[in-house]
Amino acid sequence: MALRFLKMHGLGNDFVVIDARSTPVALTGAQVRAIGDRRTGVGFDQLILIEPGRDGADIAMRILNPDGSESGACGNATRCVASLVAAGLGKDALGIRTAAGLLHATVHPDGLVTVDMGPARLDWRDIPLAQAEDTLHLSAAAGPLADAVGVSMGNPHAVFFVADVAAVALETHGPVLEHHPLFPQRCNIEVAQILAPDHIRMRVWERGAGITRACGSGACAVLVAAARRGLTGRAATVTLDGGDLHIVWRDDGHVLMTGPVSMSFEGVLSPALLGAGHA
Repeated sequence: MALRFLKMHGLGNDFVVIDARSTPVALTGAQVRAIGDRRTGVGFDQLILIEPGRDGADIAMRILNPDGSESGACGNATRCVASLVAAGLGKDALGIRTAAGLLHATVHPDGLVTVDMGPARLDWRDIPLAQAEDTLHLSAAAGPLADAVGVSMGNPHAVFFVADVAAVALETHGPVLEHHPLFPQRCNIEVAQILAPDHIRMRVWERGAGITRACGSGACAVLVAAARRGLTGRAATVTLDGGDLHIVWRDDGHVLMTGPVSMSFEGVLSPALLGAGHA
């Protein structure tokens, strides 16, 4: 049967969102890849399944990458889902169950959405790394990129500080670092440039997705890494290719991310497309 979906984005980080609360949806990896093809499918940075809430949450969400793998966290997608579901429930605050844990989201009157992404995890086991290392100075390197900071936001991040993010060949070094032996679960790769004590410019290579215009969990990781290095305070505007997010690393370790969401269109996935995904 045909499957309805919404296309949403947060700062150009785009998602196919399927509401599976009333009717369960099970997609194979091949079907996810077929939907994610930007020429013959719909195309997305992540596919989101909204599922019934459990363990005290209003809803649950699953995050699938274009290669069919599953991700534990996606800040921009969480904002999109929170905005969508809150409007339907008539609420301005939600608990969202993810593979990374329970996330709390607040929808503001101006349409911006804040997500408490939970605590930043900083131990080498939390990233995780293949061996014990100081997460302030990781050994993984590629080309000019070296001396990264490791952060887990429910998914692994390696943040490299550079003089000019535009000069980095992220399409070349990103996949090498994503699959570096130091990262047994692969890794999201960020390059960050300090513009001011409260302003950071970043670009991102997302694990399983490649270069994207924005990554919410990546922006959180970048602020945490910069604050740990003493390059910024614990709050900053993070400018991504798609726009700005405001990130705060609270004293209790939780990281709050605030930014906009947008609805692009709605549609129906044809049985032919989903059937092609079985091939």
